[in-house]
Amino acid sequence: MKIAVTYENGQIFQHFGHTEQFKIYTTKDGKVIHSVVIDTNGSGHGALAGLLSALGVDALICGGIGGGAQAALANAGIKLYGGVSGSPDAAVEALLDGTLGFDPNVKCDHHDHHGEGHTCGDHGCGHHGSENGCH
Repeated sequence: MKIAVTYENGQIFQHFGHTEQFKIYTTKDGKVIHSVVIDTNGSGHGALAGLLSALGVDALICGGIGGGAQAALANAGIKLYGGVSGSPDAAVEALLDGTLGFDPNVKCDHHDHHGEGHTCGDHGCGHHGSENGCH
């Protein structure tokens, strides 16, 4: 199984659509056998699910994530474990041993006030503060 984690400075990055790196873990028999940090090369919201799918990722651990990205992951058959923070290594170990605490209803709240079709393109979505759980 391959597990991707949104990654920045050794921690789980809190906004899926703006992540610049993933840490990808390859597991076998419930143990991590390999991990590597990869750059997203500027891929944004929708393209990230395709990138993970192309890499053969089965599951994603992240902080906040918008509804469109959740749908793209579901369409790609990637299981989502959102609302997670802290150490990526510890989160993957917890997932493997069945103790990962995650939020099955996680979302990036700042997307809601823009209405349908919002792409974050005109303002970058980085200026809403951290109260929304995405940054």
